[in-house]
Amino acid sequence: MGKSFSNDVEAADRLAQSYKDLRTEIAKVVVGQDDVVRLVLTGIFCQGHSLLVGVPGLAKTLLVQTIATSLDLEFKRVQFTPDLMPSDIVGAETMDKERNFQFVKGPVFANIVLADEINRTPPKTQAALLEAMQEYAVTIAGKRYPLPQPFFVLATQNPIEQEGTYPLPEAQLDRFMFNILLDYPSYKQEVDIVRNTTADDIKKVNKVLTAEEIVAFQHLVRRVPIADNVVEYAVKLSHLTRPGVNGSANANQFLEWGAGPRASQFLVLGAKCNALLNGKYSPDIEDVQALARPVLRHRIVRNFKAEAEGVTVDGIIDKLLMV
Repeated sequence: MGKSFSNDVEAADRLAQSYKDLRTEIAKVVVGQDDVVRLVLTGIFCQGHSLLVGVPGLAKTLLVQTIATSLDLEFKRVQFTPDLMPSDIVGAETMDKERNFQFVKGPVFANIVLADEINRTPPKTQAALLEAMQEYAVTIAGKRYPLPQPFFVLATQNPIEQEGTYPLPEAQLDRFMFNILLDYPSYKQEVDIVRNTTADDIKKVNKVLTAEEIVAFQHLVRRVPIADNVVEYAVKLSHLTRPGVNGSANANQFLEWGAGPRASQFLVLGAKCNALLNGKYSPDIEDVQALARPVLRHRIVRNFKAEAEGVTVDGIIDKLLMV
């Protein structure tokens, strides 16, 4: 990074410009979904993993493939099924002709791993991704293999209500920086989607950033200065979700348990990146608020009263933002 930029301000301007270029390239293939694209790219620049939730057919897989292409990163896709084994993800030791054990790398050895329909596979296999997501390495037969940098897991999941799903354990959900909800496209967007996808016109996505530049930008995001009151606001927001002593009236009434310290860390990191993407050099409270929903929604659990009264997780978060 030092070779290309004379200072961090220049690097920050380059990140803001690269983000605009990325949006332009991705928009060639993916119609709409602006918020989703913004959050996935924010996650990538913060070195965080993202969970995309939505019904089939909303271009979740296409979106991830397009982002991988525009970032010039190695991309692997794992289709999670009920009979998938952990070795199908991380790899396994096999015997070669000379009867020596040799490690064959699994699809997790890539820069972007798309874990498609992650909640269709049993917890044993879901947990195989856990070490990779947290430690950026996998351990096979007592030997540790580091993963290539940068490394991100972008997982897609169908809504829990659907048949044949295994809900992700809380410990694994907590490893995801964002839980991003995809909604149906608007009427106009769907007209554009149908027009684009039924024509014989293949759009070429140009590469905008390299792996080295992404790693450099990840370090830049962490160097962004942040005011004490913004950090304190992020921590306060996490505390308000916890029923009990520090919790808000809403949390005490409707939540079983709240967000842990990881939520505060991701709110601060995400706010730093959000500021850079919007051309600012330091985040404010609005940047934290912009990311509150995707950071908190998979970390708080509603109680029976909330479910019975139809109170949504997003509704609770919105009320906390007004406190």
